[in-house]
Amino acid sequence: MFYIGCDLGSTTGKVVILDENKKILGSAIVRSSKGPEKTKEHAMQEAFKVAAPKVNVSLEDMLSSSYLVTTGYGRSSIEGMQEEISEISCHAKGATYFHPQTRTIVDIGGQDCKVISVDKTGRVIDFQMNDKCSAGTGRFFEVMGRVLDLSLTELSEEALKSDKPRQISKQCSVFAESEVITLLNNNVPVPDIAAGIHESIARRIHGMIYKVGLEEDVVLTGGCAQNKALQKALEERLNLTLANLGENPQIMGAMGAALFAYEHGHQQANA
Repeated sequence: MFYIGCDLGSTTGKVVILDENKKILGSAIVRSSKGPEKTKEHAMQEAFKVAAPKVNVSLEDMLSSSYLVTTGYGRSSIEGMQEEISEISCHAKGATYFHPQTRTIVDIGGQDCKVISVDKTGRVIDFQMNDKCSAGTGRFFEVMGRVLDLSLTELSEEALKSDKPRQISKQCSVFAESEVITLLNNNVPVPDIAAGIHESIARRIHGMIYKVGLEEDVVLTGGCAQNKALQKALEERLNLTLANLGENPQIMGAMGAALFAYEHGHQQANA
C-alpha cells in the first residue's frame, strides 16, 4: 500500500509518496498548468520517477493500491482521491511531523498567506488567512520583482545587500508598485528598495501572527519560505530565530496530506 499527498496550489503542484513505514519514496514540485488534474498528473509522474528505483511496480499499479489525499485550491477537482483536507490542517500536520516543537506556522503561497497556531500534538488551535489581497504572498514578490527587473532569487539577494531599507508603506500591490517606481525615479538604491519590500511583507505577517498569538517555535512553509531576505526580515521583526524544518518547506502541505492518507488508510484497513 502507498500513501500519497497531493497539494494543488495556485502556482505549483506538489506530491509526496510514502511507504508503509512513513518513509518518503518520492516527491515533486511542478508548475500549475491546464487545471488541477493535469497538474496532479504531472507532479505524480515526477514523484514516481524518484520512487521508481525503490519499488517494483508501475505508476498505474501504485495508484491502484494507494490512498490519496488532496489539499490546496484544486483539491476538489481530482479523480481517484479518497479524501480532501484543508491546506491549513495539512501544513500543520507536515510541519509538526518534521519539527514537533512547532507552535506557529507561517505559510506563504502564491496567492495567499496563512498563519497557523498549533498545540503540542499538531492540532490547529487558530489561524489567520490573507486571501483577499496579494500583499504578503508570492504574487506580491513577483509584481515587485518585475518592476525592479529582477527574478525572485535576485530580489532576495539584492535585499540582503542593504543596510538601509527604504520603507514601503502601501500594502496593496498596485499602490506599492507605484511607490517602488517613485523610489526608482528618485535614484534610491535597488538593494534598499528590495529590502523595504521584504520588510513590508514581514510587517504584514507580524500583524497576522499577533492575532493568533505568537508562540515559539515559529516555522515558514510554502514557496516563499526559502527566501533568505524574507526570513531575515521576519526574524528581525519578531525578534527570534525561525526554526529549521530540515526538509523542503514547499512540500509541507503535500507531506501533511500524505500523513493523513497514512493514518486514514490504516484506520480503514483495520475497521
